[in-house]
Amino acid sequence: QPTFTPPTQVDGSSAAKSEATMNRFKLDESGKLVPDIDANPTDGSDAAMIRQARQALAQDRPADAITILDAFIERYDRTSNPYLSQAYLYRGDAITADGNEYQALYDYEAVIKGFPASPQFVTAVERELDIAVAYVNDLDRKWLGLRFVNAFEEGEELLIRVQERMPGSRLAERAGIELADHYYRERELSLASEAYELFMQNFPNSAYRMKAMQRRIFANIARFKGPRYDGSALVDASVLIRRFMSLYPAEAQQSGVDAALLTRIDESGAQQLIEVANWYERRGDMPAARATYQRIVKLHPQSSKHGGGPLPGCPSNRPCRSEPSSANRTTRPSSKKETPRPIKALRRQSLRPSPCPPRQYPPRLFLRHPACPRAMLLRPRPHQRLPPGRASNGRP
Repeated sequence: QPTFTPPTQVDGSSAAKSEATMNRFKLDESGKLVPDIDANPTDGSDAAMIRQARQALAQDRPADAITILDAFIERYDRTSNPYLSQAYLYRGDAITADGNEYQALYDYEAVIKGFPASPQFVTAVERELDIAVAYVNDLDRKWLGLRFVNAFEEGEELLIRVQERMPGSRLAERAGIELADHYYRERELSLASEAYELFMQNFPNSAYRMKAMQRRIFANIARFKGPRYDGSALVDASVLIRRFMSLYPAEAQQSGVDAALLTRIDESGAQQLIEVANWYERRGDMPAARATYQRIVKLHPQSSKHGGGPLPGCPSNRPCRSEPSSANRTTRPSSKKETPRPIKALRRQSLRPSPCPPRQYPPRLFLRHPACPRAMLLRPRPHQRLPPGRASNGRP
């Protein structure tokens, strides 16, 4: 189980002794050295409370620091106190040191949203970046005292926020490459390819540029599922491979991103087009199949799928695809269902004049006719029945 390391703290005893025995000075507006009130605060002042919280945090007593800062924030919340941003930041550090970094994000967000011009803004963004990197590297979020809640979504959101809040900075650069690597590890290949592309656009001179280009190539190759699927990812991969070989020839030779990989991609692209052409042939669309074969020869001239020369039945200076013979030609199946032959014979037989005599009314019991192959029980139809009390000749 990965663990999150809180911000580095100095030794508590040495820090307390140095702050208690050393007097600090600063330059005023006129350029003279004056005692630093913040470094040597009077007892009971706001600066003294912040100093006590820092000392408790440095001495690895986060619970005491939280108690002091809770009282301070409750007293000066929604005011213009100059120490309020420090109080939020130090309380977030204390909560993180206590083992609940997710709860500390609320204090860091309070600093980022409420005090964007303060010196603590950059520190709070850096704290969120550290938590986000821990989350995307399989650190579960704590819930009910146990770490069992997946925090990938929170980590991704924090990495995106860091890039939005500090664009072009080193923190944004680290957040961008961490987000792309996270998608790459989780096999989100489309998102990984897009994240690496955006990273190279935002940081063209980054030290991670070669790594981003190489992993984007591998992500595009892995997006190709087979010859029966879309092959546009192979086209993108071939373009990226040629660019990588021109910029980093030694690394391309060492990592295998070279001409041999281009040949395998070319073979896969030709196989994908052959599957398309076979699909057209199975449906009897020979012009489309012929055009697809011509594309194979034009786009993949070095491929072994067409034998390296003109296809059979075509002139040498114009490669094409000959139509299959009538014996091998498959016609498109009709959408209309054909009637089986026995049913057709029965229908033709039913259209012939019947040798049986017509039905007579009122019905007789049985009637057998020499030309009729069956004995029929003649019954009148409902609309042809006579009313009761009348004979068939119309008389009562």
